Amino acid sequence: MLLVAIAVLTISSCGNSTQKVPFDSGDSVNQMVDSTLYGICGEATSMNVLQLIIDTGDTLMLDISHAKEKEQVFGGLQAGDRMAVLPNDDKTAAVTVINQTALLGDWVMPNPLDGSDEVGIRIKEGGVAESIEQSSIIYRTWRLVKGRLEIVLVRDGANDMEEVYTYDLQKLTTDSLVYKDSEETYEYGRQKPKETYGDEVKLEDTSLDDFRM
Repeated sequence: MLLVAIAVLTISSCGNSTQKVPFDSGDSVNQMVDSTLYGICGEATSMNVLQLIIDTGDTLMLDISHAKEKEQVFGGLQAGDRMAVLPNDDKTAAVTVINQTALLGDWVMPNPLDGSDEVGIRIKEGGVAESIEQSSIIYRTWRLVKGRLEIVLVRDGANDMEEVYTYDLQKLTTDSLVYKDSEETYEYGRQKPKETYGDEVKLEDTSLDDFRM
């Protein structure tokens, strides 16, 4: 009976543990699980060839023509931008290309409940994610896994239980981010700075008549 009780406690303890989800912190890690290459887009990049200076210091010239045909190049190619690339087996061509620099920023959509406000997600460097005008959903981290976007979040009232969602990218441009899962498609636009109106009051220009008695 004592051994059974110990076994039950052990299983319960394992079941309640919170698993930390890794994300891209700037290094190409966990290569045994995910072969994604992280690096900088080089100046020798051309229409169909990506020069990728990976984090280990090596430089690869990857054929991206097939990825472009399959619409698997997201965010464009800009020298100096940080890239995440899923290569083929011999690392001569790219299967999926994602411009991480283009992915960063504040992405919003009309509130699905009433459309009155904008809600969304803030994607920051170092794998940090934050909610925009959402109290019921708290985004925590993001990462790119095998060419897909993985987001970790916590729902309000869920006792800090992390949920992991993985999405397929559909579109990434300067102003648009679209990704989907098996059930829904999420369409975001880049949040525009809110216009501020000062309290200045414009006065009329003075003239000589203003000083005449």
